[in-house]
Amino acid sequence: MTARTILLLILLSLCVCCNKGILKTSASNKMASTEKTYLALGDSYTIGESVPAEESFPSQLTAKLNKSGANYTQPEIIAKTGWTSNELIQAIESRNLNQKFDLVTLLIGVNNQYRGYSENTYRTEFRKLLKTAIAFAGNKKSRVYVVSIPDWGVTPFAKKSNRDLEKISRDIDLFNAINKDETQQEGVAYIDITEASRKAANDITLIADDGLHPSAKMYSEWVDSLMDKISVK
Repeated sequence: MTARTILLLILLSLCVCCNKGILKTSASNKMASTEKTYLALGDSYTIGESVPAEESFPSQLTAKLNKSGANYTQPEIIAKTGWTSNELIQAIESRNLNQKFDLVTLLIGVNNQYRGYSENTYRTEFRKLLKTAIAFAGNKKSRVYVVSIPDWGVTPFAKKSNRDLEKISRDIDLFNAINKDETQQEGVAYIDITEASRKAANDITLIADDGLHPSAKMYSEWVDSLMDKISVK
C-alpha cells in the first residue's frame, strides 16, 4: 500500500467521523428544540403533600404526556402547602420568572376557604393569577388549564376537626363557582375534579396517610381528567 493510499484512507476516516459528529449534534439539537415546558401553580395539592414527588399530579401528568408522545421536561412548580391566592401571587412576583411555558396549570383557593377569607377578595386575586398564568403561556389560552378545588370536608382530618362538614362543602362550591366563572370568562379550559374528590368519603384509598391530602390514586384520576383536554401535539 502506497503512502498516498494510506493518506487517502486517513482523510476518508476523518470525514466519516466528522459527519457522524454533525449528525449526532443535529439530532441532539432537534430533540432539544422539541422539548416542552410545564409550569404548575398552586398549593399543597400541586406539590403533592404527603406523597412522593413523582406521585404529585404535575409529575404524573408529565409522565403520562410523555408516554403519549410528547416531550416535556420536568415541571417547574411554584406551590407550597398552606398558600392562599395572595401568597401565590407574592411567590410568583418574588421569583421574577420570565420564561414562557407550553403548559400551565393553576389550582388555588382551598386555604382561602380554610381561613375564612373573603370570596370577593378571592375573585380579585384569582383573576390576577389566571391572567398571570395566561402570560406565562405566551398569551396562548389553549395552553392554560384551571383545576377546581377538591373538597377536603370529606377527609378524616375534617371529620376530626369539629367543623361543620356541610358548610365546608358549601364553601368549596362557592369558591369553585368563582374560579369557574373567571376561567370561562377568559375562555380557558376548566377541569372539575371536585365531585370526584368527594368519592374519598367512602374510599380511603383516595386519601394520603396524613388523612387530609389526596393519595397518588386520586391524583391519577385528576391526571386522566386533564389528559382528556390537553393536546399532546
